Amino acid sequence: MTWEPQGEGLQQIIAILKESQSPDTATQMAVQMKLEEFNRYPDFNNYLIYVLTKLKTEDEPTRSLSGLILKNNIRMHGTTLQPEIVEYIKHECLQAVGDASPLIRATVGILITTIASNGGLHNWPQLLPSLCEMLDNQDYNVCEGAFSALQKICEDSAEILDSAALNRPLNIMIPKFLEYFKHSSPKIRSHAIACINQFIINRSQALMLNIDSFIENLFHLSSDEDHEVRKNVCHGLVMLLEVRMDRLMPHMSQIIEYMLLRTQDTDEGVALEASEFWLSLAEQSICKDVLAPYLAQLAPVLVRGMRYSEVDIILLKGNVEEDDMVPDREEDIRPRFHKSRAHTIRSTQEGGAGATGDDDDDEFEDGMDDDSSLSEWNLRKCSAAALDVLANVFREDCLPVVLPILKETLFHQEWVIKESGVLALGAIAEGCMQGMIQHLPELIPYLISCLSDKKALVRSITCWTLSRYANWVVNQPHDQYLKPLMEELLKRILDSNKRVQEAACSAFATLEEEACTELVPYLEYILKTLVFAFSKYQHKNLLILYDAVGTLADSVGHHLNKPQYIDILMPPLIDKWNLLKDDDKDLFPLLECLSSIATALQSGFLPYCDPVYRRCISLIEQTINQEMLCKQNQTYDHPDKERMIVALDLLSGLAEGLDRHIETLVANSNIMHLLYQCMQDVLPEVRQSSFALLGDLTKACFPHVHPFMADFFPILGQNLNPDFISVCNNATWAIGEICMKLGEETKQYIRLVLSDLFIIINRPNTPKTLLENTAITIGRLGYVCPVEVAPYLPEFVRQWCTSLRHIRDNDEKDSAFRGMCHMITVNPAGVVADFIFFCDAIASWVNPPEDLHQMIQKILHGFKTQVGEENWRRFVEQFPPTLAERLTTMYNI
Repeated sequence: MTWEPQGEGLQQIIAILKESQSPDTATQMAVQMKLEEFNRYPDFNNYLIYVLTKLKTEDEPTRSLSGLILKNNIRMHGTTLQPEIVEYIKHECLQAVGDASPLIRATVGILITTIASNGGLHNWPQLLPSLCEMLDNQDYNVCEGAFSALQKICEDSAEILDSAALNRPLNIMIPKFLEYFKHSSPKIRSHAIACINQFIINRSQALMLNIDSFIENLFHLSSDEDHEVRKNVCHGLVMLLEVRMDRLMPHMSQIIEYMLLRTQDTDEGVALEASEFWLSLAEQSICKDVLAPYLAQLAPVLVRGMRYSEVDIILLKGNVEEDDMVPDREEDIRPRFHKSRAHTIRSTQEGGAGATGDDDDDEFEDGMDDDSSLSEWNLRKCSAAALDVLANVFREDCLPVVLPILKETLFHQEWVIKESGVLALGAIAEGCMQGMIQHLPELIPYLISCLSDKKALVRSITCWTLSRYANWVVNQPHDQYLKPLMEELLKRILDSNKRVQEAACSAFATLEEEACTELVPYLEYILKTLVFAFSKYQHKNLLILYDAVGTLADSVGHHLNKPQYIDILMPPLIDKWNLLKDDDKDLFPLLECLSSIATALQSGFLPYCDPVYRRCISLIEQTINQEMLCKQNQTYDHPDKERMIVALDLLSGLAEGLDRHIETLVANSNIMHLLYQCMQDVLPEVRQSSFALLGDLTKACFPHVHPFMADFFPILGQNLNPDFISVCNNATWAIGEICMKLGEETKQYIRLVLSDLFIIINRPNTPKTLLENTAITIGRLGYVCPVEVAPYLPEFVRQWCTSLRHIRDNDEKDSAFRGMCHMITVNPAGVVADFIFFCDAIASWVNPPEDLHQMIQKILHGFKTQVGEENWRRFVEQFPPTLAERLTTMYNI
């Protein structure tokens, strides 16, 4: 196919390509307009491919740019381009794969993959055979260009290449790639491994057939002098560990020795790839056995990997000690995620609410050195994470190896080494806690002294490490550790270095969660410090400070409700509240913080509740209205639903804190109509928060909720879908709260929810919180409508009993058990088969209220009389001894 450009057209296009390299924004805008205009001419794309592949007189950046514009055109309009133009572009690409310029080769490769993934590989049947044939070309450029393109295709289309639809080209490609592991050019060797690596995780059939040959060839390249090759070898081995452990086992000791070497590679990219190996190995059951002999070699290597490099220190401004007056750049502020309210029940095992289900791994990463320039994964973080997971595998057994390293690093004169020692001490906290306890009386005071180290990076990592031992500190005599720790951390909250402020705020929030009401004696001092920080902090840390204040309120609860505390805390928060506009993202963390405070202060929040309540209503209204406009007119932007979610959650906090005092606010607003709309939102998070608020309003001021029952109940029933756990959980809880207020009137709605609740309680793997909430709600429905629910007892009684035996004595447990007693009275036969489970559940009460105690006793005695002395004795003999004993003492049975 021949096509020749017009001289004038070519000049115009080259001119525009040159202009588009200008940094000036106005020029850029003009260029965009011109390009859109050119796109109306069908052969504009022919000019672009011509400049990229044929116009050798032009400079490389201009030619490459021409290819990138063409790539975007194919992505946007590929399906509408005339077939002959597409064919011409394909033909020219294959001709130019071996261009003398590496930049042009790479651009052609990108273009080839874009065409292939856009139009589908099956529409370009000659592509793979042509590229594979080019690999044998004697011209290095052709071979490298083809391999580069193949690597991109393997990355983009791994699944399709292994499919019958294309006749399984991998069966030919993989053996072919393996031939190039021994090529004289490191670039080609590197491409060959990278191509095959794409097929490990999916266990591609063609690779599994050649697995031994692949592993053998990888080993052959293990000491390659090229760092890209070594990096790809390490990457391949890390993935094989997850997929074909069986094949690596015979060589495991050589692999571990090899990875030990690579973890110390002079090239940081190789060292990072090798460090991933230890993270993967820790997940395998054989880890402890195979790694034990090498632990003494590995641990010092990992701790060395935790040191800041000189480049890190420059990037982190590690030599800038005081920067608290420097405003933050907007792009340095990471997006934050709001955690919506979930209704949970306190269980007997866990001290706290234990409801958030936080993932410790995130906390591990966050606590370390998160700076925008360094928040990506690096060798330091990977080494620390590896030490953390290995400490969890080896537990105390790794201390004989780690303690000498800590001794050497923690007290080192050089701050960089000392800092890595403090990080290592934090990394082993979780896994080695039992063994570390004997050393903590000496280490904690030392760490507290490190909080005033002259290097900011030492002070900030010390905050994090101390937070990892907060649980131990809180359980010691306060004067010895908690008090000095708290005083020093509060000083660090006011540090002159922003990174230290951030680390101290995060560590203090962890301490608050661990200490809870133990902090009450120090509240005034804590509040004064946090409030002073409000006036001192730049933008980014202000957001973390809101979190620390909210966590404090969650931790000390109603103890915060004293006039002297309220007078310290509320004025600065209300000042911020008045300054922030409705569309300011900073409103979210402040709303979250106020939500915790409102719940804690209870009636103490009354003087502030009116403007806060009104603004929340307004935020919800604005969001709903904006969404309506959006539906009517596509040009409107979609609203940010987070405003609505955070506002709903703050209203929940108000309802929970103010209880019946919220009545007048509700009476004078359209909150019920808004709630009706929010409950039907497409976004699960909005529905989740709506149901939480519905439950809280039901408890606080049911007369205002009552008139809407006929509208609300069907929506609650539609949301009992356990695929959306949090939505389902809150809807279930709200149903339970409503039926306690509705009483017998619940009858007319019960069929809307009952069968779904039975499905949830009997589903395997339902999370604990949802099970408990479902059991309580079924019990409550049985309490108000025993005749309707009792016939179904055999369907749920066993699950019900096992779900509720772990929760503490409280009102929810009380109403649920009363409901169960009512149902058994209506249908005693329904519980016979599972009676032992009922016995086990009632034994979980520490001290049931007197009338409930009598109800339970009556059921037990009734059962005993029914079956007769002899059968009862045999029945009780099946009980575990502790249960039999407990029932005798509690219910004298």
